[in-house]
Amino acid sequence: MGNPASYEELSANFDWSVAERELGYRQGGPINIGWMCSDRLCHLGLANKLALHWEDYQGNQKRFTFDDLRVLSNTIAHFLGELGIQPGERVCLFMDRVPELYIGFLGVLKTGAVAQPLFSAFGDESLFVRLQNANTSAIITQKKHLPKVRKIREQLPNLRHIIVVDVGESALQPREVSFHMDQAPRIEDFAVYPTTAESPSVLHYTSGTTGQPKGAQHVHYSIVAQYLTAKWVLDLRPDDIYWCNADPGWVTGTSYGIIGPWSNGITQVVFDSGFNAEHWYQFMEKHRVTVWYSAPTAIRLLMKEGTEIVQRHDLSSLRYLASVGEPLNAEAVLWSQKVFGKPFHDTFWQTETGCIVITNFPGMPVKPGSMGKAFPGITATALNPKTYEPVNQPGIAGLIALRPGWPSQIRGYWNNEAGYKAKFKNGWYLCGDRASIDADGYFWFMGRDDDVINTGGHLVGPFEIESALLGCPSVAESAAVAKPDPVNMEVVKAYVTLKKGFTPSDDLELEIMNRIRKRLSPLAMPQEIEFVDSLPKTRSGKIVRRILRCKEFHEPVGDLSTIMDD
Repeated sequence: MGNPASYEELSANFDWSVAERELGYRQGGPINIGWMCSDRLCHLGLANKLALHWEDYQGNQKRFTFDDLRVLSNTIAHFLGELGIQPGERVCLFMDRVPELYIGFLGVLKTGAVAQPLFSAFGDESLFVRLQNANTSAIITQKKHLPKVRKIREQLPNLRHIIVVDVGESALQPREVSFHMDQAPRIEDFAVYPTTAESPSVLHYTSGTTGQPKGAQHVHYSIVAQYLTAKWVLDLRPDDIYWCNADPGWVTGTSYGIIGPWSNGITQVVFDSGFNAEHWYQFMEKHRVTVWYSAPTAIRLLMKEGTEIVQRHDLSSLRYLASVGEPLNAEAVLWSQKVFGKPFHDTFWQTETGCIVITNFPGMPVKPGSMGKAFPGITATALNPKTYEPVNQPGIAGLIALRPGWPSQIRGYWNNEAGYKAKFKNGWYLCGDRASIDADGYFWFMGRDDDVINTGGHLVGPFEIESALLGCPSVAESAAVAKPDPVNMEVVKAYVTLKKGFTPSDDLELEIMNRIRKRLSPLAMPQEIEFVDSLPKTRSGKIVRRILRCKEFHEPVGDLSTIMDD
């Protein structure tokens, strides 16, 4: 059983060493996530257990045991070593949800290099910003994404190798190399690089309100928290069939789509397909999924399809449901209780936390609409935004804050020490969100504390969107803000002022949309452009997105004393 004790019992005498012991880690010794999620399981007698059952939208399927993970990650690690990839270098994984992405992640880590997963829907501009910032040495990608890489590679002199997993050598250009995981000579034995607790492991990019996206640097010791939270919060048990909807381009897809389940020796299924309610229900029925980790956006889309479609499928295998990415509205919890016979358990965490930090713990009464309580190893509170002292009063909103020091906390932002230091105040890590805490210790989400747009559970920073807009010949200034949306919670709306000689029109809006579509991921694309004569600014000339956001959400704008008069 994943979680044999109650929340109160586990919290009373908690220490992270419980996870260290179960993982066989001794302080000061080597710890490598790639080895822990493959070789270690084989040593424990799970070599022949199914680790991954993969399926795509066409119905193609592949199955991999934990021994396959071990050998194939060795094979990828050996290949990278032959190319001269050194420990500490960044290797980008830029693929759809194909087996090479999941197994390649382990292979990169076995070499001591840093895995840099990026969402495959990113446009070339978004890809370039992240590869340039990380000084990435190699990228592993697919034929379908190769044109985006080729478009920017000449601007990336440090990108020595472009590895393509599904084409032959004859189709390649200089700096490109072919690698077919299924055809490469299988490497039984590989000398895994002896990374230690603080060795860099994964570099995930997260968007902020200003400046470029920030590279959140994780370390190999993060597995201690990811292993235990996956076991306790997701209630993973040895015979489970686990499905996590998240793409490994985002932190949920690595922490709980790779590291969490596989470090626990759990069989997981992956569906390389877009959202389709019928297909999703068929997939869960076919594979007898027992634990499902999804997102509120997906849940709301399923709600939109109604209950009749659910009743056409045998989903009796489902034992535990959890949600991540944004607040889960109470209606979704009540709906899942009605149609699945069990509630979705909301979980709260971030790229920077690396693991679930506030959650509706198994066995704990679910309060629909609440984020739940702090995980046993996490000290969480709500701070007064002016004094940075705990509010200590039920129902009063404050800044969600955590006491630093848990295993999967990032160790910094890549080449951005100032940005990292700004996340800490008065001995607390600031999550950038606001919540209240009720008398029972349950957290209730109130909203983002900055301008980041939370669309479909993915955080999108306005800077990239505005930069793309400013690349259009007609655009003088732009501001990207959140707009409420019944499915995605928020979508992007852009306010635009035009240069002289240009007049607002539907045709111009379409032209701008077509131009920026090539540079931005679908998530970052504005759903609407509103042409305005001017944008609200401070007296120092900074655009105040807050005013525009308040307009969209029909909220009071508050203090306008620093705003420039038109």
